[in-house]
Amino acid sequence: MDEVENDLADVVRRARRNERAAYATLYVRFSKAVHAAVLARAPYGDAEDAVQEAFLTAWRRLDTLSEGEAFGGWILQIARNTAIDQRRRVRPSQELDPETGAPDPPTAEAQEVLAAIRALPEAYRETLVMRLVEGMTGPEIAAATGMHADSVRVNLCRGMKLLRAKLGSGQTT
Repeated sequence: MDEVENDLADVVRRARRNERAAYATLYVRFSKAVHAAVLARAPYGDAEDAVQEAFLTAWRRLDTLSEGEAFGGWILQIARNTAIDQRRRVRPSQELDPETGAPDPPTAEAQEVLAAIRALPEAYRETLVMRLVEGMTGPEIAAATGMHADSVRVNLCRGMKLLRAKLGSGQTT
């Protein structure tokens, strides 16, 4: 087990002992990845609620996690399930007043890109949202998801190629 995994296992152990600071550390470390996992599946307006719900569910079920170093993959699966469950629920929505302090809604262009990402194969959605929306680096994505850095790089490359094709852009980066 490397130092990062050992550190993660220790933070999870402390969070299991109800150390709120340890759970806050988990939140800071994984919130961008969880947000990306949700945003890859749910409307923008529901993302923040789903992130909070995923972390609450994880907090309540932390004692069911057998290996602390698996926290990243475990909470991402909780986030995926939360986003899917939210989409299944039918609830009326109301637009918020922009002066309430809520985050600005995505532009039409951003909504188009998110819709195109959501239409891509599952393997590419989250890594693209983590990179393009959350601004995470390849190593950060690998650390959050438990994927190998080379797999992240391949998913980003292939996903960007598909996204460009879907959006009608022949540009390369």
